[in-house]
Amino acid sequence: MKKNNKYNKKSTSLHCNDAGGCRYSLLTIVWTVVGFFLVAHLISLYSRKDNNIHQQVSSDQLQVVHHLAHPIVRELIRVEEEVLRMPPPRKRSPRTSKRRSRKPIPLVEEFLDDKSPIRHLFFPGIKTAAFGPTKDMGNETSYYFPGKIWMDTQGNPIQAHGGGILLDVKSNTYYWYGEYKDGPTYHAHKKGPARVDIIGVGCYSSKDLWTWKNEGIVLGAEETNKTHDLHKSNVLERPKVIYNEKTEKYVMWMHIDDANYTKASVGVAISNSPTGPFEYLYSKRPHGFDSRDMTVFKDDDGVAYLIYSSEVNSVLHIGPLTEDYLDVTPVMKRVMVGQHREAPAIFKHQNIYYMVTSWCTGWAPNEALAHAAESIMGPWEKLGNPCIGGNKVFRLTTFFAQSTYVIPLPGVPGAFIFMADRWNPADLRDSRYVWLPLVIGGPADQPLEFNFGFPSWSRVSIYWHSKWRLP
Repeated sequence: MKKNNKYNKKSTSLHCNDAGGCRYSLLTIVWTVVGFFLVAHLISLYSRKDNNIHQQVSSDQLQVVHHLAHPIVRELIRVEEEVLRMPPPRKRSPRTSKRRSRKPIPLVEEFLDDKSPIRHLFFPGIKTAAFGPTKDMGNETSYYFPGKIWMDTQGNPIQAHGGGILLDVKSNTYYWYGEYKDGPTYHAHKKGPARVDIIGVGCYSSKDLWTWKNEGIVLGAEETNKTHDLHKSNVLERPKVIYNEKTEKYVMWMHIDDANYTKASVGVAISNSPTGPFEYLYSKRPHGFDSRDMTVFKDDDGVAYLIYSSEVNSVLHIGPLTEDYLDVTPVMKRVMVGQHREAPAIFKHQNIYYMVTSWCTGWAPNEALAHAAESIMGPWEKLGNPCIGGNKVFRLTTFFAQSTYVIPLPGVPGAFIFMADRWNPADLRDSRYVWLPLVIGGPADQPLEFNFGFPSWSRVSIYWHSKWRLP
């Protein structure tokens, strides 16, 4: 018998104890080879796609660099800081305690306290801090002063809270619609939120987005019929108007509720003119779900969408409207599930959809989030807090305001106006407007949530300015 040693060659042939075992071994080898080539093919495809994406990103980045170098944009993105000094500690009033935010921040507590010694910093008085066409502005004419009282052409404070802007192409005029809150603030019951009786939807017109003429109340309250949706004891919030070219009607959507916020519906009204009067049609729970904070968005192809906070404010719902814009279709998507977002403001740039939302903290300000999607129906990715400048508390409170709408900045691609409300729960008619420049540019600072890597779109930035002007 021959002994094996280290110089003996081992056989490399396949040995099988039986036919079944041999077939099993052959199949294993075949599938291994197939799997290898399949993985190699997928890697090749991904590499090509990744190269295409990088090429697209590089192209987009070049556009962004050119865009950010624009002298007007450089002025808008100048970072401005704010320093606010805290007053000495003191006892709070019971009413202020009810307005406490879920995550108390000392400066937010001062904001919510109508007796705060620094309240004038959040709500400057009309004698020293109002602006508008009737004021002697000197070299500051056409400047925005976020948080100060904004006057119309008649010298009265503008009443268009929670509003939105319609650019009427036929007249080349901007129309600003919002809640007309020029009434006393009260609580319907002991634990009820601060409220003002429905007065109606105010409308203002402008050619330059700074000089606003009061066009009156275009949808008024119902004074006597207590069963009517618009009875003064109910709630009308966040009206938005879009124009339907096919029907030649101006269509208004709004949040309709009762004093306890249990009706949770949307309302619809129509008009032949942007200045009304609007005819109220009906209210409903869209898609059979509760609806509170909401907005509408009209896409480039003429399709309009309803976006609303639902399922007790835990989810956003998005769905297309019918061709006449008077109802929703059965199609609906649930997005940002479990994120508790409200106050949606949606806009579009270079075929990417963007949205700014707030957390749900009642009248108390909180941190905004920006989101982006390649399809309006989602999935929507988080882009993080868009606020830049002011100070840390400013950024964590969206400059003590809440989003309501975003409009393109005329003549500057990639730049927008971020519209927000600085709510005053002690006196809601004295709530202020915070309009600031919003710029899309620079790399996103958060990885994708639903895919690998970073997105190809740019980040959203809202820049704080104590005063600024349009180009």
